[in-house]
Amino acid sequence: MERLTGLDAAFLYLENPTNHMHVAMTMVLDPSTVPGGYTFANLKQFIANRLHLVPPFTRRLVEVPLNLAHPVWVEDPDFDIDFHIRRIGCPAPGGRRELGEMAGQIASTPLDRKRPLWELWVIEGLKQGRIGVVTKVHHAAIDGSSGAELMVHLFDLQPEPVDPPPPLGRDPEHIPNDLELLGHAAASRVRRMIALPKLLGETVGAVNRVAQGRRDPDKGVGAAPLTAPRTSWNGPLSSMRDVGFARVPLADIKSLKTAFGCTVNDVVLALCAGTLRQYMLGRGDEVPDSPLIATCPVSVRVVDDKEVGNKVSAMFTTLDTQLEDPLERVRAIQSCTAGAKEEHNAVGAAMLQNWAEYAAPNTFNLAFRLYSSWGLAGSHPPIHNAIISNVPGPDFPLYYAGCEMVAAYPMGPVMEGVGLNITVMSYRGSVDFGFMVDRELVRDVWDMADHVKAALEELQEAAAELEQAQLKALDPPRTKAKSKPATSRATKPKVKPAPLRADLK
Repeated sequence: MERLTGLDAAFLYLENPTNHMHVAMTMVLDPSTVPGGYTFANLKQFIANRLHLVPPFTRRLVEVPLNLAHPVWVEDPDFDIDFHIRRIGCPAPGGRRELGEMAGQIASTPLDRKRPLWELWVIEGLKQGRIGVVTKVHHAAIDGSSGAELMVHLFDLQPEPVDPPPPLGRDPEHIPNDLELLGHAAASRVRRMIALPKLLGETVGAVNRVAQGRRDPDKGVGAAPLTAPRTSWNGPLSSMRDVGFARVPLADIKSLKTAFGCTVNDVVLALCAGTLRQYMLGRGDEVPDSPLIATCPVSVRVVDDKEVGNKVSAMFTTLDTQLEDPLERVRAIQSCTAGAKEEHNAVGAAMLQNWAEYAAPNTFNLAFRLYSSWGLAGSHPPIHNAIISNVPGPDFPLYYAGCEMVAAYPMGPVMEGVGLNITVMSYRGSVDFGFMVDRELVRDVWDMADHVKAALEELQEAAAELEQAQLKALDPPRTKAKSKPATSRATKPKVKPAPLRADLK
């Protein structure tokens, strides 16, 4: 038995019929590499043989009577793998849009809390003989970092699967009765009350540090929640989701990082800003005069921490879509993210986790259900405009049940009031964008995803102009008689990025 942390449990309390709190991943697999050929039965058996290495896949929730404390995890004595792994066909022609439509439908239904909180859907019939795999897991069970650690157990570095270590022999876990759960709840409450004075002192100190930093004109600051302008995708959620995908070369991202002297994450945010600006202009929407605000999840997991669950915080940064010049946009984002990191460090990595322990289950859940059902998200300034996550992935090929993974599109949850989540992951020389949207708020997710390419080209042009200006600044003035034609790299014809490996078109 293991009690959920306050942050893990918060993702349960935030969930309601329209606010689904699962994370997902859509993979495109090439089954031609499978030794002996692909079959659904073999893929399911492959997963079954490794389930003991992924604890969240075999345990379920047990709630404390009267919700007096956070629920606990227990091993499910009635685990049935057939309920969790399902097989469906993709509509013709089986391209990325059809796969995205299937992924959106899968993401539109909540997970059954009476069972382990995950599902895996095998989607056959894609173009080029490929298959799709959509996996969704409740956010109460994993965060981005712990999920990546756990998923390692389901991948191999070569087509021939390696035999996993056998499960450890142990007796079936005891399912706690109501009296045991109440005793555990009482002990947890006592520990929280003892820790409260220290937490209050730490919070006062953190608030003071942030306030002092914001009064210092020489220090950068992050964005503030509830200062975001309203967009077409801000509003109360429906229960329906839609999904779009995009892909750009990782080498282009790294080149822009070098050209602008910023981080990879700054380039990703600038790409998202350019994408959303192009999307709004293409729809005829008025681009807000103030910058869009993005919430960026931040892992606070330390090295060698193998515990599952959530160890995550968040920072707020601007996207600066109001700026027409892409270079100015990059500089503004770069400055804001630097300030947001400083403020995040001033608050402390564990502050969100510590306060989440004090969330009263009944009060928290009821308050959020009323907030959602009454549509209150549309009656006040948006907290933020988008959730953007950037997850680094491997630069070498992975194999899943012998199938080569061609692409992996991560999909994070949308939140009440903001129907857009953009999750980005690098894999094998590419950067894959997963757009998860509320279908009622964003009816044209593929139009949005298709603007990523234009946003990349816009940044590349800005980088070329910046390089040309820097070269001119370094070139000493010459007399007219001795002048020669300029031969800088920036005046050469632009070289288009190398074509990507074949993917679903």
